[in-house]
Amino acid sequence: NCSMVLKTLHFITRPLSDEEGNFSLAYIITIHKELEMFVKLLRAIYMPQNIYCIHVDEKSPKDYKAAVQNIVNCFENIFISSKRENVVYAGFSRLQADINCMRDLVHSKIQWNYVINLCGQDYPIKTNKDIIQYIKSKWNGKNMTPGVVQPLHMKHRTQVSYREYVRSGMSYVYPTKNIKAKPPYNLTIYFGSAYYILTKEFVEFTLTDARAKDLLEWSRDTYSPDEHYWVTLNRLNG
Repeated sequence: NCSMVLKTLHFITRPLSDEEGNFSLAYIITIHKELEMFVKLLRAIYMPQNIYCIHVDEKSPKDYKAAVQNIVNCFENIFISSKRENVVYAGFSRLQADINCMRDLVHSKIQWNYVINLCGQDYPIKTNKDIIQYIKSKWNGKNMTPGVVQPLHMKHRTQVSYREYVRSGMSYVYPTKNIKAKPPYNLTIYFGSAYYILTKEFVEFTLTDARAKDLLEWSRDTYSPDEHYWVTLNRLNG
């Protein structure tokens, strides 16, 4: 019952200020368990002027998927990603899940300024207005994807080929004995956080630029590629 969802969970139904109403954020939320935690997170970050792409792990139980769909159906600015992955921790599928949502978001009718990715176990300690003001104060037109040149103790992640193992009740990433080729375009690999705040222009660049596409393909058999992909692209000249 959608009216009960809005009323009992006290979802915010109008922008709380002109500043927020004129600065829409997009969110990518990757979830696979703990429905109640997801609802609490969604309620905390929800604003009617924002847009939300929910990626539900394809391995999740049917009743969990159905429950998430029922919640999403109550909102015009929340949707489930059009393509779902069997997400494996530290696997390429985790990066692909974000990219699937990005492809959906760039075709949205809602004009958003920045995208923020979260997992189902995150929870905000700042308000929507705090986040917007922080972005505007220090990062206007820039991406937040911190990192450093790949440290020596992380080199193994991109030097050998990794594979994802997905079977009922078990999934993991394991190394093979195959040595990987050098990165495309002789790119310097940076290493940092899998979590980011990115401009819409940067998202469009990552989905269309040849270097971004080739780096994505090269990263397909690396360990935890979401921890090097965004930060490496963000360090490209220009």
